[in-house]
Amino acid sequence: QVQLAESGGGLVQAGGSLRLSCAASGRTFSNYAMGWFRQAPGKERESVAAISWSGGRAYYADSVKGRFTISRDNPKNTAYLQMNSLKPEDTAVYYCAASADRLLTRWERQYQYDYWGQGTQVTVSS
Repeated sequence: QVQLAESGGGLVQAGGSLRLSCAASGRTFSNYAMGWFRQAPGKERESVAAISWSGGRAYYADSVKGRFTISRDNPKNTAYLQMNSLKPEDTAVYYCAASADRLLTRWERQYQYDYWGQGTQVTVSS
């Protein structure tokens, strides 16, 4: 089992920044690729970004490319999502997830991931 706990969400004005953290416990963190998803009210959960086990590969949804950066610190068992130039449409609950497929052959698919956190709310005001 892997337990994931997100933090760092909050209320920010449009154009501002937030950094989300995802702390992992349980099994060896570096055995897992990590992903971030989000779900806005009334919408389906969507992929945001993902990173391979080593951090050597990163993937982004078109809607966040150039604004968000995913990273990880394996010794600290933590993944991050740096979010800059935030827009009101980024408002959502953000979830981190862990995948045993360390290379993430289908990073954007929810079924790719084996463990999920509880989520953290991000609200961007206009």
